Amino acid sequence: MTIVRTRYAEAHPGLGDGADPVTTEIIRQGLNAAADQMKQSLIRTAFSPIIYEALDFAVAFYDADMCMLAQAPTLPAFMGTLGFCVREAVEGVGGPAALSPGDVILYNDPYGTGSHPQDAAMVVPIFHEDTLVAYSAIKAHWLDIGGKDPYCTDTVDVHQEGTIFPGVKLYDAGRLVSDVYRMILANSRMPEMVIGDINAMVAGARTGAEALGALVRRHGLDTFRRCVARMYAHGEALVRGWFERLPDGVYQESSVIDSDGVNGTPIPFGVRVVVEGSSVTVDLTDCPDQVGGPVNCPLPSTVAAVRIAVAFLAGAGEQPNEGHFRPLELVTRLGSLFHPVRPAPCFMYGIPSDHAIELIIKALAEAVPESVPAASGGDINALVWWGNREATGEPWADGAPHPVGQGAGPSADGASALMYISESATRFTPAEVWEARNPWRIERLALAEDSGGPGRHRGGLGLDLSFRILEDQYLTAGLARTALAPWGLEGGLAGRPNRLTVEYPDGRAEDFSLKTRIFLPKGAVVHLRTGSGGGYGPPAERDPEAVRADLREGYITPEHAARHYPHAL
Repeated sequence: MTIVRTRYAEAHPGLGDGADPVTTEIIRQGLNAAADQMKQSLIRTAFSPIIYEALDFAVAFYDADMCMLAQAPTLPAFMGTLGFCVREAVEGVGGPAALSPGDVILYNDPYGTGSHPQDAAMVVPIFHEDTLVAYSAIKAHWLDIGGKDPYCTDTVDVHQEGTIFPGVKLYDAGRLVSDVYRMILANSRMPEMVIGDINAMVAGARTGAEALGALVRRHGLDTFRRCVARMYAHGEALVRGWFERLPDGVYQESSVIDSDGVNGTPIPFGVRVVVEGSSVTVDLTDCPDQVGGPVNCPLPSTVAAVRIAVAFLAGAGEQPNEGHFRPLELVTRLGSLFHPVRPAPCFMYGIPSDHAIELIIKALAEAVPESVPAASGGDINALVWWGNREATGEPWADGAPHPVGQGAGPSADGASALMYISESATRFTPAEVWEARNPWRIERLALAEDSGGPGRHRGGLGLDLSFRILEDQYLTAGLARTALAPWGLEGGLAGRPNRLTVEYPDGRAEDFSLKTRIFLPKGAVVHLRTGSGGGYGPPAERDPEAVRADLREGYITPEHAARHYPHAL
């Protein structure tokens, strides 16, 4: 058994000593602004709605040591993975010595990106007077890159999941490498959309590189590096200060993943969180060996899950940089669910990753009960649709995550219908946009009454959506947490789990969770019921006026109130 410890090591100790705090803050905010500039460039030029509408991407800067300088508010799920992308992409083309101004590297190997091949990265090296100072990086979801299906829940090895580019130069010193470009075109069912998105990613990464380069030229390289070192030290001190207030100890929780998408067997796993002084160790070795279906979570996304949980609790709302994660150590077991090895399938990597986030947070409820909410719907409820248009035969595809209810906390009800924490920077596509673009009609889109877990504070409501199919098409359902109800805390009751039902024109109805290529004939109706949040505290302690307000707003029915809050009636 090989145990792997992933931790941060300070690259240049003492470099930030004496850095001016005002200049440091100017550079920190300048980096954040440059990252946002990169984000906006991508949104305005992308071809696919999964990027410009749903915002399924992340953008960030990394220094020459591949430590995160700044990330725009984009996908938290990619927070811990882009650094791996940069490192592996650069190594794939021969290391830093092989880089030149004008290079653009394409990388989408799942074991370096942490996700499926559709989540591809573009990396641009940034030079200042012939010195490599940083990288701009974008990771975004492509609609299709040659997998067995545009979105898969039943793959049995990584080679079924898409064409892999293990670090290749798309632009070499500013010159397009046409062979790579043509390979991408040849391996996509929707090449125009994918190439449009690739060009947008290149433009965005170059925009970010120019903005960061201007920041270095303005302040000088030495000042820039000293201020960055101080910026990292500030982030580290912030997180260490939070953990220092916790009682030292070992905090443990366990849970069960519905299935691996192939064998249908539930997958139990546990998490241990060890707090010692200002440091925290997250141990995910209590899990099965890598499984036969695609829910294996490569190391980069396991790192991301742990970072999201830490940032959620201790990040104080700041945009993170590498310093925020210096107090953190991750322990994994090579060849396991949370550290699989090639060629284990990993298309649905986000299922264990998302589950681990909430389990880490739940484990710390004993240490900081005033900071930890009950469980949310716990999943992104990914649906991906595709087919050929009836009138023209033109191929089309679309996909999106869907909001869930959030868990109630010690002082407030849970928020209703928000994206799960790992996707919290994404947007929910308006029904009007969906209907204008795709061959379906939204017949119901509403907060689900009675869905929030009862408690002193009520869990947030999930959504009820119904899609009427107007043309024959296919659907891949990527739902998790369909069997496990979102837990309540401190006497609060559970919320409802996620559920997907297809109602066929002949009257049949069938439930799905992880299922690839569901044929939807014209006239079928797809009902998605997203999960809600768990309650916090005993329902008998809920303020009667809050119960009456829920009744007025239609959040609960009189029958639900009579069953759970009789004291308020």
